[in-house]
Amino acid sequence: MGKALSVNQMAWKKAQSFIDNPEFYGVSVSKSTAGATIVDAGVNASGGFQAGKKLTELCMGGAGKAQLGFKTYGDLTFPSITVSSDHPAIAMLGAQFAGWRIKDGDSIAIGSGPVRALALKPKDVFEEIGYKDVSDKAVLTLESNALPSDALIEKVTTASGVSAENLIVVVAPTASIAGLTQVAGRVVEVGIHKLRTLGLSPKVIRYAMGYAPIPPMGKDFEVAMARTNDAILYGGTVYCTVEYDDEAALQKIVDQAPSMASKDYGKPFLQIFREADKDFYKIDHGLFAPAVLMINNAKTGRTFKTGKINPKVLAESLGF
Repeated sequence: MGKALSVNQMAWKKAQSFIDNPEFYGVSVSKSTAGATIVDAGVNASGGFQAGKKLTELCMGGAGKAQLGFKTYGDLTFPSITVSSDHPAIAMLGAQFAGWRIKDGDSIAIGSGPVRALALKPKDVFEEIGYKDVSDKAVLTLESNALPSDALIEKVTTASGVSAENLIVVVAPTASIAGLTQVAGRVVEVGIHKLRTLGLSPKVIRYAMGYAPIPPMGKDFEVAMARTNDAILYGGTVYCTVEYDDEAALQKIVDQAPSMASKDYGKPFLQIFREADKDFYKIDHGLFAPAVLMINNAKTGRTFKTGKINPKVLAESLGF
């Protein structure tokens, strides 16, 4: 066996691009009081598609790749992000999954990225995938409208056991281009997470790839949040290669996996969110899934396909 992958070491190397070429990426780099490196990719800085692509790869701990291009959804052709990983459980659940809610004053910052694999947040995910990183350097990615406070940095360094000068924090608001790009870049993670809730162990997923449209910018956080959800629910496609013995059980899981299997499916997410009194917990969690899933079983050579792209709701959501 070779050396285990270190998502923090890989992401740290990738993050140097931001630090070395801030003008190219449209980011600004500063230091926190304690000495952590803060990369602003859209709070006060302009960011952009390239910052969003790099941010997506940092979220995956360098264990996956992102590419930008155009894809067609019905009669709508739109900027899109394609992500792929040959280590999907580690890249998508061990790093990219936005599984760390960090209290910062009165607000909650949603933390993702490889630092989670040092702090083991949330613990059950790391137990399930059998992964823990060992690294003296760490990278945190935050989806936030504000740069992190000193208190937040301290919480992160304490939980992960790294010193502040060995921490890089990259921040982009949902409504920024970098933010919209990296959230659409979670399409595979959303698919794997849904399959996991239906009983498919992430450990049987060998390779994964997917794409989703990158929503257009709007001024409002709520609209941006809703559009990024719709990009995945109505426009996202995920392809996984698994090794699975029981094909009848696999078929059953796959049938329940797409967003259209949910009772809340069929309307733009903003409408669903408002009808639920803006309470995520009132929304059927089965809705959070890609529009289309294709699961290739390497043990038999069969491929299962389920779900469909919904260009009508997508166009409505994206402001056409």
